Amino acid sequence: MAESDSSASARLRRALLQQLESMQRAGVMQIARYHVPETIIDPTIIDPTTIDPTTRMESTEMASPPDDTDLTPAGASQNTLQEGSIAREDRSQQQRLQELQVIQQEVANCTRCSELAATRTQTVFGVGNPAARLCFFGEAPGADEDRQGEPFVGRAGRLLDDIITKGMGLRREDVYILNVLKCRPPGNRNPSPEEAGNCFQFFERQLAAIQPEFLCCLGAVAAMNLLQTKESIGRLRGRFHDYRGIRVIATYHPAYLLRNPPAKKEVWKDMQLLMKAMGIPIKGAK
Repeated sequence: MAESDSSASARLRRALLQQLESMQRAGVMQIARYHVPETIIDPTIIDPTTIDPTTRMESTEMASPPDDTDLTPAGASQNTLQEGSIAREDRSQQQRLQELQVIQQEVANCTRCSELAATRTQTVFGVGNPAARLCFFGEAPGADEDRQGEPFVGRAGRLLDDIITKGMGLRREDVYILNVLKCRPPGNRNPSPEEAGNCFQFFERQLAAIQPEFLCCLGAVAAMNLLQTKESIGRLRGRFHDYRGIRVIATYHPAYLLRNPPAKKEVWKDMQLLMKAMGIPIKGAK
């Protein structure tokens, strides 16, 4: 049944209000007139089915920070990202994709972090199913991601692919993959609190558009920024957390697993916990 005009208007008002509140929390007090161009970024950047996997190059991923590193976005309170909830609405995949494309255009034009804007090759928005039940949330683009415009395409990305396909029995295009930052920090350093603060409204809006049921934080940077916590990844993993109604699990970053292969056992435990909650059969389980 077609949506009534009043219902559509009410949903639009709610979406606009949520956006304005998000921008206000990020410190935006004035809004300039902005015209969304008719031609927006090529949707193939979002659609992974058009990416040739043979073109992937090795990436230098960032290491997880020390446990006492403060990665809370500048200007964000401990409850900034926890207010409200993201309920899955009956929207088509095309509607979600269109919302993501609008955000992607804003990201491509963003120059809030002058150093990152000056040194990036391009922004790295996200990739995958715009109506995914599960999102993987990482730290920031590496060198290969900066060149290709897609998150997790190097060695760590191939390991993440193995986790998704061989471990969980899903396809990369079944999930959505995004990062805290949309630009590569020089030297693959960890994001600063100011940079994370500048970017958090973008990933917040991405998640609001996708409305996943589950989210997997890869590494301490992602978990600390999403959950607004200073707890170490070792303390956060092995159990579910909540982000605005989304069930969140935190685990080690694939780059960490490349340096510490024995930790793969712990990640597999986390993935089994996630799979059980999602109703995905676990191979070999009795």
